Amino acid sequence: METQKQKVLLIKLSSLGDVIFNIPLANALKGAGYEVTWLVSEKGYQVVKDNPCVDKAILAPVVKWKKRGFSLESFKEYLTIVKQIRDEKFDIAIDSQMMLKSLYWMLFCGAKRRIISKEAREFAILGGNEWIDDISYAPDSPIVLNYLKYAQYLGINVDSIKVSLPARSKDTVERVDKFLSDIDKTKPLVVIAPATTWVNKHWNKDNWRMVVDNIAPKCNIVFTGGAGDSELIEYISGGKFLNLAGKTDIMDLMEIFSRANLVMAPDSGSAHLAWATGNPAVVTIFTCTPKQVLAPFGNPDKYVALGGEGMSCQPCFKRKCKLKKNHNACTAFPNPKDVIAVIHDLIF
Repeated sequence: METQKQKVLLIKLSSLGDVIFNIPLANALKGAGYEVTWLVSEKGYQVVKDNPCVDKAILAPVVKWKKRGFSLESFKEYLTIVKQIRDEKFDIAIDSQMMLKSLYWMLFCGAKRRIISKEAREFAILGGNEWIDDISYAPDSPIVLNYLKYAQYLGINVDSIKVSLPARSKDTVERVDKFLSDIDKTKPLVVIAPATTWVNKHWNKDNWRMVVDNIAPKCNIVFTGGAGDSELIEYISGGKFLNLAGKTDIMDLMEIFSRANLVMAPDSGSAHLAWATGNPAVVTIFTCTPKQVLAPFGNPDKYVALGGEGMSCQPCFKRKCKLKKNHNACTAFPNPKDVIAVIHDLIF
């Protein structure tokens, strides 16, 4: 008689990068024989839905609720999802979000064991009934490995890091074929995603421009980003090259990044999504966040993190720079010449 699998609820809502950092954890749980359900918000849903690392993805539309503000309609939607979760009768819930927005799910999920790290913020620790030691943002400890401590706590031997993404549909492949139809296939493809949601994670735009001017004769350059990034991209590119800002969704980006020789970005969801595809070299620019923790994990000859050091305040891990003099000074580093040298070593 086949033993029934234990059911695990993984609560990691956002952001895209953090969702990607948890994929190895989900794979470790699934590989150990657990049935894995992932509660995720809109930002990471496309990465989780149909991903072989999970059996089921449940969408918590927190972005929609935040835009709408508190309302009876949102509360009813929340209760409907809570009922769906409780009906699953989970054996274990893991809260790797560790914040107030996950507390409301953890408290009422109905799981027998509710596991969370002691470092949880915003009273989220109250959602657990089992607590493990601090897991994240330890100096020099990659966040991917830190999240795997939840698996190790359950007695799972993690001897490899498995990253997976959903397969792209035929429509996605054909759309990307069309986007890239005019590139010179005899030259390497470099994708640059220069923007993210934290302004002080942005590298100096003139530094970007110097890099682009240097490498442009030797490769195809494609820019990606949101619709609001077009002005920045137009400045960096000088109005040249293929600009896909606002024209792609997450599935499109997976396909584009998987075809690239190199992806270059600040510490952002784009950098981590490029890493998760497994194909391109990834150059990540760090300013205010710790590269030892958040850089794409793995082969240092393929994944290169630059910046994030040289000033006494780095890494501050703050959304807004606290310096009154030399405001956002860290965004001027690294030197573009160093970045150009790395790119040449990787693909030319």
